[in-house]
Amino acid sequence: MTDLILDISRLISRVRHVTPSGVDRVEMAYARGLLAHYDEALSFAAVHPTGVYGRLQRPAALAYLDELERRWAEDHESVRQRSFISVLPWLRALRPTRRGIGAGGVYVQVSPHHLTRTEQVRRILSRERARMLALVHDLIPIEFPEYARPGGAALHARRMTTLARHAEAVIVNSAATGASFARWTEQQGKAVPPIHVALLGTEPVAQAPAHTFADARPYFLCLGTIEPRKNHLLLLHLWRQMAETLPAEQIPRLVVVGRRGWENEQILDLLERCDALKPHVTEINGCPDAELAALLRGARALLMPSFAEGYGMPIAEALSVGTPVLASDIAAHREVGGHVPDYRDPLDGPGWRAAILDHAERGDLHRAQMQRLPDWHAPDWSAHMKVARRAIESLRS
Repeated sequence: MTDLILDISRLISRVRHVTPSGVDRVEMAYARGLLAHYDEALSFAAVHPTGVYGRLQRPAALAYLDELERRWAEDHESVRQRSFISVLPWLRALRPTRRGIGAGGVYVQVSPHHLTRTEQVRRILSRERARMLALVHDLIPIEFPEYARPGGAALHARRMTTLARHAEAVIVNSAATGASFARWTEQQGKAVPPIHVALLGTEPVAQAPAHTFADARPYFLCLGTIEPRKNHLLLLHLWRQMAETLPAEQIPRLVVVGRRGWENEQILDLLERCDALKPHVTEINGCPDAELAALLRGARALLMPSFAEGYGMPIAEALSVGTPVLASDIAAHREVGGHVPDYRDPLDGPGWRAAILDHAERGDLHRAQMQRLPDWHAPDWSAHMKVARRAIESLRS
């Protein structure tokens, strides 16, 4: 019987979605990485959208993983979600069963799915007779509640409480996240479980010709969910200022790629109602991998002015294809970008404007970063999974 169980509840919950989130990609990377190493010793499990927990039939789970990867790479649908009727066959095929439950081993969960339900997690571990290994992505809703949905801090505290009570080891995506988790756990009076730091692997960016706009203006890419902590307001105000003070031909284009998140009324008002921005700012809510790859390769630079991050995946993706990065000066960004990006305080509007215009004209900052770029080495999933396997083996022994 298997002694390694990977929970893929998150991926099943996203059955209607056309494009993946960062957490989706991480759960997929674990599915592929653990399969490659453990093969038949790996079993899949999930809390189904119906609320039932159990093991998944292996052929159905593997077929579903293939379907998701195909969809992420190839789909060009304009809608964000597929109809419920169209995904019913998958929901039926992925209904959990009791078969295999109770064999014992290590239960691996790498998404926050159902972690707010502490008692359900306890029952799952008890039924499986398993030890829990979990991946912690960040503690941002707890440390920065002003950037979360209303009630988001309390929900995330419940997730972390579940891990503090039941996880016997955790993997963190950065040392910064590890320090935050250890600090919070100690503040709750709980023992800190062993923490394994493993930077997330850089997803291979699809081969695609670099994108260019018809007017041939240089453009900058901002990639991520449209929410307050990503600091889109800084960029939109800078672009509005440039529209008011510079000739139109000297203003680079800003391309904002990401789904619309929460608490973002001011951002959306600017995107939808500011006439000064319309000739210079493009918003893309759903972006297939091939289109994103083209945008990433053609951008003059990636802009990442976030106030807080657990990990800076877009930074790694940009640098991996030779695209410069302008990023806020926070610990998580420096962990992934090292000395290569140009860092600015997330509130330093004049500093960001000067750096953007320099890169637009391929000035001194741009040339210097292009010289540093060959020194950067992408974190890869093989290194991450090596850490994950060590954590798994520590719980199997």
